[in-house]
Amino acid sequence: MQVQIKMDLPSRICPNCGAGDEVADDEAVWPAGWACPLCSHRIELHDNIPIFAPALADTVSGMDPGLFAQLESWESDNFWFVPRNRLITNLLARYFPAAENFMEVGCGSGFVLSAISNMKPWRRLVGSELHPSALSIARARLGHHAEFVQLDARAIPAHSVFDVIGAFDVLEHVEDDAAILAAMYQAIRGTGGIVLAVPQHPWLWSNTDEAALHVRRYRRGELERKVQAAGFRILFSASYTALLLPLMAASRLRRTPKADSLRAQFELPTFVNAALRAVLQFEVSLTLGGVHFPAGGSRVIVAAKTDAPARR
Repeated sequence: MQVQIKMDLPSRICPNCGAGDEVADDEAVWPAGWACPLCSHRIELHDNIPIFAPALADTVSGMDPGLFAQLESWESDNFWFVPRNRLITNLLARYFPAAENFMEVGCGSGFVLSAISNMKPWRRLVGSELHPSALSIARARLGHHAEFVQLDARAIPAHSVFDVIGAFDVLEHVEDDAAILAAMYQAIRGTGGIVLAVPQHPWLWSNTDEAALHVRRYRRGELERKVQAAGFRILFSASYTALLLPLMAASRLRRTPKADSLRAQFELPTFVNAALRAVLQFEVSLTLGGVHFPAGGSRVIVAAKTDAPARR
């Protein structure tokens, strides 16, 4: 797609002709009913949400859309999701304290985006997702605090709009993760950056990954190399779920049937869930204090466009 952009003005991109249309500070990035000023192509709406990739909407692509309602019921007090939110929001505040415009790619039910919304007043907060069914849940969760859009993350229709883009357990669902990183680079303005989380260690592959429609678990250093190839510089890289890695490995050996694997991972007795959550909260405290674990169930990375200064 040939993008026609003047300088580095924040612009929405027409998926039909590639023309750029400047985004004003006081308007949505993708307003309902927007039409390209060059070719007059109009973006369709579903439940007042702009749809940029209608052919993929709510298909079993990257994620089974039927899982989002179940995820919403698991996330709110789960041992894995709650400490991860704390890690993500603290890293975002530490490395991009002046950020005003944030977009989450693959926002799902909006659990992470809700935590980010609560950090501070944002000039612009956007949740994007391939599946409109998930966006309906996220919008109910965040209300007017965020803008929502359905799109294919390999072709984010924006240029120089966002200070930070996040993708939390999204890249592993897509074969062409490099295309997503390139699209993120285009959509980020100035010296902004990205915050990413992915599952790591291929030897942990199990029926849980298959049930979640993962296409990979990342090898150590693999995501860092891809992020750098896309034009970013690594500011932070560490494992998550390091202290629970032995338990995680043991759970993979049980070979839980694929149909039950996600439920077995997230539906735990209350006291077990509380104990595991306490362990991960302690791990997050260590990580934020400067301890970077080399191994763990997930890898979390913060990176910036190459001319951004590193923060220690």
